[in-house]
Amino acid sequence: MAAARDTGSLLVAGLLLFFHTWGAWAVPEVNMEDRVDVMLGDTAQITCTYNSEDGVGGTIIQWFYVLRSGEKQRIYYLESGMSYAEKGTPFSDRISVNGTGATGVVVLTIDDVLLKDELEFICIVKSLTDGTAEGRTKLRVFRTPDAATIVGVQQGISVQEEDLAKIGTCEVKNGYPRPNITWYKNATPVRSIRDEVNVVPSITIESNGLYSVKSELSMKVVKEDADALFYCEITYFAPWKETMMVETSPINITVYYPHTAVKVWVESPKGKIKEGDTVEIHCSGDGSNPFTEFSISNGEDLSTSTNKLMVENVTRLNSGEFICTALDMESFNEITENITLFVNYLEDVVLMPGKIIEVPQGEERQATCNALSSLPTQTAWFKDGEEVGTGHTLALKDAVFGTAGTYVCVVTALEVEALEKSGALRVYVQGQPVIQVPHSAEMEESVDRTVDLSCYVQGYPYPTVTWSTSEGKVLPTASETETDDGVRSTTSVKVTGDLIVFCNASNSLGEDSMAFSIKAIKPETAIPPKKVKKEGSGVIIAVIIICILLLAILGSVLYFLYKKGKICGRSGKQDLSKGKSGKDNIVVEMKSDNTEEAVLLGVNGEKQIPIDQ
Repeated sequence: MAAARDTGSLLVAGLLLFFHTWGAWAVPEVNMEDRVDVMLGDTAQITCTYNSEDGVGGTIIQWFYVLRSGEKQRIYYLESGMSYAEKGTPFSDRISVNGTGATGVVVLTIDDVLLKDELEFICIVKSLTDGTAEGRTKLRVFRTPDAATIVGVQQGISVQEEDLAKIGTCEVKNGYPRPNITWYKNATPVRSIRDEVNVVPSITIESNGLYSVKSELSMKVVKEDADALFYCEITYFAPWKETMMVETSPINITVYYPHTAVKVWVESPKGKIKEGDTVEIHCSGDGSNPFTEFSISNGEDLSTSTNKLMVENVTRLNSGEFICTALDMESFNEITENITLFVNYLEDVVLMPGKIIEVPQGEERQATCNALSSLPTQTAWFKDGEEVGTGHTLALKDAVFGTAGTYVCVVTALEVEALEKSGALRVYVQGQPVIQVPHSAEMEESVDRTVDLSCYVQGYPYPTVTWSTSEGKVLPTASETETDDGVRSTTSVKVTGDLIVFCNASNSLGEDSMAFSIKAIKPETAIPPKKVKKEGSGVIIAVIIICILLLAILGSVLYFLYKKGKICGRSGKQDLSKGKSGKDNIVVEMKSDNTEEAVLLGVNGEKQIPIDQ
């Protein structure tokens, strides 16, 4: 009995093992991807691969999706080459299936993917002889979010505030799945810390199902935050990648912190200050508290309630200490700093023995030029724009008239630009008048012409100049000008004949004179020819010579007749009307300058006796 029972058990076990092995081999095998990623609005393709011994005629392929409740909803049916999409589903108008099942591959295509399409899809393959098998794929939908924005606070934040202060807000919109925001400060992630840092995120699901995320950062600021850069990092998901990351532009904040020290300096001019400058003094602190009041003062008459003080046309009296004060109007703490201002000066030039020196000819004199200054100085002497000496002393040796003139002493303060003073020294060289001989003291001039004469006389005291002629006539002075070493005098004289004009100069030391010789030229009179041809100057000269010769011959004839006694009587005049008439009785009367005797000469050479004799 026991053996029979054992044999029966083995038979049952064998039958069970046979049926189990046959069933596992007979069920069709289905292969699908775990997930398919697609961008919102794109087309998704889900592939279902299977194997079956029944072929197209013995295989049924159905597509389902899983509802939120977990139930399955069929959306497509394929059997023996016949296929259709189920009506009344969210996918009825947007899906299609490629393939008939003959190749063991079918592809479900979903057009214009929506966010609600993010579901699990099932491919069920049923074989008439091999049984039923299924595969599942999850469809994941993505959308890249819009560019992130960051906005920092505009007003300043005081480090003395007790509460956390808002730093800024980051926001990213319309992403799917939900993007994340992380705050950074100088490349270091910022996390919430109680009583120090608070990061408050907020998530909004838009009406279209997309996510918008906002993050607000508040913290207790410190002085170093004035130089810190804050920005946000946005992470989001994309197809076939784990995460994507973008950063916003950085922002900084204005941090108010109290002053711990102040400094004061001269903004302008740069370098040493001199009298007459406009001085600008500035003051600032190492803090950034807007509730700080600055003031600058010298403790006397100069002050300002700002951090700038301008002093125009400074003098040496403005030298001294200037104090900058920074007063915190919140805590009423006061910080001060001072600066010493020194105004360099150069006083007016002092000339010794005075501004005027009189030096006798041939002698020597010295003059000194000094100016009191807060800086080292250098002195130079100039005459007529040219440098004639350096140093405080000017030595005038063996003085001549040319030594006279104006000497300018220029004192320049070193180390300061454009700080100089000058003084003028007038030098007179004493001596008797000396008339400078002109280029020509002899001249020829036509009668009735006016001649201008000039006489330059050196000497000091300035000579008195008069004009006179050889006949003793005093001429008026037309002009008289004093120069460095003498006098220039002019006169005008009308030429009536040969003339000598004297320039007379005198002073307390002597006198001098000079003569100008003027030779009068009488204009020649001649009868002009009726017609003058352009025959050259030689013809004109020949005509003049012939005329002179004719006049000479006539004069000789008259003189010869006079010597022979053929002409003239001793006294009185003969009445021509009482003598012989006719062509032989024409007479010529000649008078002497010393007597009133007249000689009447007949043309025929006979001497005519006056009738009154």
